[in-house]
This record gives sequence, structure tokens and C-alpha cells, in this order.
Amino acid sequence: MSADLVRALGTAARVAAHAAPRDCACSAPVLADRSDGTVVRHGDLVVKAHASDTDRAGLDVQLAVAAHPALAGILLAPLPGPPRTELDGRPLTYWPHGTPVDPEHPEHAPWEAAGDLLARLHRTPVGTLPRPLPPMRGPRKAAEALARMRKAGPHPVAAVIERAWAALPAWARAEAPLTHATALCHGDLHLGQLVHHEGRWLLIDIDDLGTGDPAWDLARPAAWYAAGLLPPDEWARFLGAYRAAGGPAVPAEGDPWPALDVPAKALTVQTAALAVAKSLRESRALDEVEESVVQSCDRIGALPAELT
Repeated sequence: MSADLVRALGTAARVAAHAAPRDCACSAPVLADRSDGTVVRHGDLVVKAHASDTDRAGLDVQLAVAAHPALAGILLAPLPGPPRTELDGRPLTYWPHGTPVDPEHPEHAPWEAAGDLLARLHRTPVGTLPRPLPPMRGPRKAAEALARMRKAGPHPVAAVIERAWAALPAWARAEAPLTHATALCHGDLHLGQLVHHEGRWLLIDIDDLGTGDPAWDLARPAAWYAAGLLPPDEWARFLGAYRAAGGPAVPAEGDPWPALDVPAKALTVQTAALAVAKSLRESRALDEVEESVVQSCDRIGALPAELT
């Protein structure tokens, strides 16, 4: 987003934060600035400019779901006003500010809260919610990441990522939404999607909220664990909390990997492809974490077909 648009977004946040437009001493930091979402805080209010190609009707349903009483204590609810507006062709939504997970202290990450919230989200009866809910985009995002990597240009590890992608089942590589499960899913779960607000942790970011296979919501932490980037005890805390809260994505006991294997591999490929595209855009080498994900892709691509 251009500097002028970021300033305009800050003005929209200031106007929404106060009963009447006025000068104030509130801080107004830019919390995120990406093509798929720019977020500005003004005091205790946050305004988000969604991507210009956002499905407006779908976003309205997602907002209604986030505000629904069934999701109280699970999803951060949008502010009741002002109504959704647009800025330079990008829809705006308004939210209370919450404290994010501190990236400088990963040992304090709320893995139990993440597992519990996710299980409760997945157990929410879809039939009681506003309709029509869009399909959760999670499974489709890996294919989109591959397309972005290919468009970015040649890279020495691109072939490794392509082999891992080809090793996945055809249904996992399809860009069409998966229809074999219809739980309410977040679609983009990671620790950055949790904030602490009014004494409790809540999930944020409704851009990918929709119906789908709940296993894909566990795919990123599962992929990190498989790649050695998430310590076993933290994975156990997350998975244990999810199971204790009755999460339907995996069996209550026993091996969770039959349900998680393919989604975790797909998220590994997605992460590696996005890392390559970003490194090409920034004209830099892959960092240590990105190299680890590529190494995981190398292992996935080397597996016999019957084990993928």
C-alpha cells in the first residue's frame, strides 16, 4: 500500500476511534502492510484494509460469523460500527485492539489456548451460523504459492519444491475447494492469529474463515513439528489441548498423522514456495528457517509414491 493510502487508512482509523473527528495524541502504528491486508491501529481501535479482490459478500458473512454469539470467546468480534466501507477499492473492517503473542518470547506462546480455541471453532454447529459461508481457502493456498514461486523466476531449489508438490495426492494439489468435510475452519492458523483481549486469548483474521476439513487448520504447526522447527513439547501441548477440547480433526487418542500427513506436507510446500518467491523479490539467500523447510520438501519428494 502506498504511503498516501496508509495515511488515509490512519485517518479512517482516527475518525472511527473517536465520536467526532479531532486531533488527538493517540498512537497510530502500522501493524501490517501487505498486498492481502494492511492494518493500522489508532488507540484501542484497529482498521484493516483487505485485498482489493476480496469477495465482498463472503466478507460480510465472515464478519457476521465473527460477531455471532456462538463464536463469543473464540473469535475476536468486529466493532459494531461503522459499517464496512472501502478505501481505494479495498474493503475496510474495524476491530478492537488486542495484544499479540510476543515473538521475542516464544517460550510464552499460548499453545494450549491455540489448541482449545481451534477445537471449539471446529465444533461450532455450522447450521446455526449466517450463510452462505465460503469454503475455507487453506487447501487452495498451496497451489497459489506454487504459482507465485514460478512467476518470481528461476531458483536453485525450485525443482526440490516442485518434486515435493508432485508427490502429493492429486486431490491435495487441486485448486478447487475440498468438500469431504464441512467444519467451521480458520484457514490460516499460526500464533500471529491470536491476541489477548479483555483477559483471554482469541483468534483473529477472518479472511480465510469458512467451511472445510479441520485437519488443514492443524497443518502449519504439524509441518513445523515435522521439520524440527516446533519443539516436541510445544507440539504436544497444542495437540493435547486440541484433543482435550474435543477437536474433530484427529482421533481422540493414538496416532494423529493419518489425518495430518497430507495437509502438513502441503503446508510445507506452500511455506517453501513462498520463501523462495520472497527471497527472489528481495534479492537475498534463503535464511536458516527457510532452508529447513526446503530440506523437508526434499524429504517429501524422495518418499516412495505409496507413502505420500
